[in-house]
Amino acid sequence: MNQKNFISLILVAGGTGTRFGTPLPKQFLPFQGKPIVRYSLELFDAMEEISEIIAVADPAYHALFAGTQKKISFAEPGRERWNSVYSGLKKCSPHSDLIMTHDSARPFIDRATVLAVIEAALRVGAAAPGTPIINTVKQCTPSRIVEKTVDRSCLWEVQTPQALKPELFHQGLALVEQKSLPITDDLSLTELLGHPSEIVPSSPRNFKITMPFDWKLAELCSR
Repeated sequence: MNQKNFISLILVAGGTGTRFGTPLPKQFLPFQGKPIVRYSLELFDAMEEISEIIAVADPAYHALFAGTQKKISFAEPGRERWNSVYSGLKKCSPHSDLIMTHDSARPFIDRATVLAVIEAALRVGAAAPGTPIINTVKQCTPSRIVEKTVDRSCLWEVQTPQALKPELFHQGLALVEQKSLPITDDLSLTELLGHPSEIVPSSPRNFKITMPFDWKLAELCSR
């Protein structure tokens, strides 16, 4: 990794947390003394490899991003996740060599994983952390009738941060917007463009707090 690489980090914190069932979006809930969003924010802020941070968040929560070493830029969240990422992308420096996105509700991301993703993305063009699927997976019809057992040996559960070269982000999101294509993560953009991406082995600890059960799991992980 070249220390001269300019790496932008889009911290996606625009979710409303409807599945979590609390008035306050889950990424801003206090967890052991500080909002969940602060855990990943402080990690990225301390990493010299990260050149800039763009927080995609409602203005009502901007104060929670204060006190960082790096200057934080803000972008307005969109209706879907990809809209929020696109909003953050427009605030990234034109000099970026790599653009990363991270879900703010993943508080247990670690430096080693971030560096591994950066290295792979700079080499291949796009990368993300992930863990192998360990349970049996069934493919079903819409009425839940089993059609077949899916070979899990090549299946991975994808996490964030995900990193892409800027041109892949711009071309991919423009295509999504133009054709109204449904995507749920950023590596999907490389699939649409026919460009390779790489999965970096990660830890199950880098999970996303989505449901109330995940909160209990986070408490166990922080012990």
